[in-house]
Amino acid sequence: MTTTRAPRTTARRAARRLALLAAGALVLAGCTATPEAATGDPTVEAVASAAPGPRAAAVTCEDLTASYDPGADGAKISGKKHVQAIKERGSLVVGVSADTLLMGSRNPITGEIEGFDIDMLKAVSTAIFGSPDHLQFRVITSGQRLDVLKNHEVDLVARAFSITCERWDEIAFSAEYFHSGQKVLVPLDSTARGVADLDGARVCAPEGTTTIERLADFPEVEAVGAQTHTQCLVLFQQGKVDAITGDDTILAGFAAQDPYAKVVGEAISDEPYGIGVAADQVDLVRYVNAVLDEVKADGRWAQSYERWLGALGDAPAPPGSVYGRSAGSS
Repeated sequence: MTTTRAPRTTARRAARRLALLAAGALVLAGCTATPEAATGDPTVEAVASAAPGPRAAAVTCEDLTASYDPGADGAKISGKKHVQAIKERGSLVVGVSADTLLMGSRNPITGEIEGFDIDMLKAVSTAIFGSPDHLQFRVITSGQRLDVLKNHEVDLVARAFSITCERWDEIAFSAEYFHSGQKVLVPLDSTARGVADLDGARVCAPEGTTTIERLADFPEVEAVGAQTHTQCLVLFQQGKVDAITGDDTILAGFAAQDPYAKVVGEAISDEPYGIGVAADQVDLVRYVNAVLDEVKADGRWAQSYERWLGALGDAPAPPGSVYGRSAGSS
């Protein structure tokens, strides 16, 4: 059935206006890359022009989340040329979101980008440099995630990045570090209980994502694309769309910003998140996997979950790492 939006009270309009201003600030933050991550950085270009390593092998959906075994040397840098190049450069260049609250967003007080995704990247920085403070952030949209890796503009991407068979054809992924699912955000007074109840409604999702592709399974829904999830939030608060669909992690952040919105329904998808790496940097994938295994085992994963995602419930067990993939020839 189609949802209807009840007339807003004065307080509701004021609250939405305040939330809209906050969302607008996040949009501006998300559109600007930090100066130190400019694409003209010669150290980044030097790594991109280095002789490529073995490429990620073709994947079948039967081994979707299988990645490359870190091996006996784990998180040791020796013998891993791309990790060594990062260490010599003095920074780990990463593609992130600056407007996905709880996962990767800019703190309006400190100006720092923070969240669960960022904690995973800080763990890699700590393993390489002994400090989490060697990250150079490149703020990107969902639609840019593949290109910045294929063009070697960044070393890693952690941006609520779902592992898919199609993406494995273009890049490589770490082992799964978070498991999410697609749900829907609606007004607090909506009677919808999920996407199936939104026939005739305008539902927003970012372009270039599995999220908007999955709306094709609901032909009675009018899909509305936007550059980012935050732009979907702006459209939602302006009354130009009736709902937003996305991973539960992202929508939980929106619900935290807007007290007149709620997340409903059972997940309509499985979204295993992995850290994206260029396909010809398998040694870097192995290194990241060793770091993630440590983070899952020593309690840091659970601590990060409780800090950022506690609203989703008690911290579950971290996703198990699946290995066995073999690198193809370059």
